[in-house]
Amino acid sequence: MWLAPPGRMKECEVCGNHYDKAFEVIVDGGSHVFDCFACAVQALAPRCATCGTIIIGHGMESGSDFYCCAHCARAAGIGQMQDRV
Repeated sequence: MWLAPPGRMKECEVCGNHYDKAFEVIVDGGSHVFDCFACAVQALAPRCATCGTIIIGHGMESGSDFYCCAHCARAAGIGQMQDRV
């Protein structure tokens, strides 16, 4: 197993772990460093405007708001949303 030389390990911005296999994600010109995909999702995935659930995969979008499902969109007054059946 390869270990990075001292000072070369990057720190995850979510959990603070110093890890030799950390990775960088660029979003809107900003750099983010994570040690795992779970931390990247926690920091970057949109959250449902109604229930706060982290949306991984397909969500629903209306204007600048994201919803995890049609039920939450309808609860926010967005009636035209439908879940796939």
